[in-house]
Amino acid sequence: MTFAQYLNSHFTVVQYLDFILRLIVSCFCGAAIGIERAKRLKEAGIRTHVIVCCASALTMIISKYAFADMTDAAGVLFAGVRGADASRIAAQTISGISFLGAGVIFKHGSSVRGLTTAAGIWATAGIGLAVGAGMYLIGILATAIITVTQLLMHHFTFGNDSMQTTRLQFTALDEPGLWDRMGGYFHTNRLVIVKTEIKRMGDGTLSYDIYVRSSQSIDLNQLTDYIHDERGILSATCTPLF
Repeated sequence: MTFAQYLNSHFTVVQYLDFILRLIVSCFCGAAIGIERAKRLKEAGIRTHVIVCCASALTMIISKYAFADMTDAAGVLFAGVRGADASRIAAQTISGISFLGAGVIFKHGSSVRGLTTAAGIWATAGIGLAVGAGMYLIGILATAIITVTQLLMHHFTFGNDSMQTTRLQFTALDEPGLWDRMGGYFHTNRLVIVKTEIKRMGDGTLSYDIYVRSSQSIDLNQLTDYIHDERGILSATCTPLF
């Protein structure tokens, strides 16, 4: 038996082309979600979402069709000779994807980063399963809903989602009362401190590494004016996180 004959013994060429189409569509769906994450410099970007969605589609194809050679002449699966549950392969994708989600969740003080990305990876796996099952419309519709939701929620935020986290790094002189004055500046500008790390450098200066949350983005011009007025601060950097 040639390789081509072996392939055609279970599936037709049309079926193989359909399987390939499902994998391709799943890649596009994963990329659509990953583009939005990549633009926001998240840990899981286009490649991660494409791989997750394509692999999930592959898992579903295997789960549905890999046991075609184990049916009898009437098409009855296993014909009662042996027992198996083909759906378990696809089901394990949902639980198995959790290790990726856990890998992108980080905790900074009292705030947690990466929950949305982790949820997006989990949802991408579900989309891949849907496309792998041949449910193209459902998979594409779910992709559109998730992508639009991600985009809109960054423009129309409310509640805790409206808070932004920023990392402030200061190099300052070791002066008494400086930290109290900095605390007064944070309080006046409604900057909530979530994490602080202070180190003494070799030249006698202090390094402040501060994570703050605020309802609005920090005005760099205002921060520059503050540094200019506060003689004890030698330099500062401002890095928006999420």
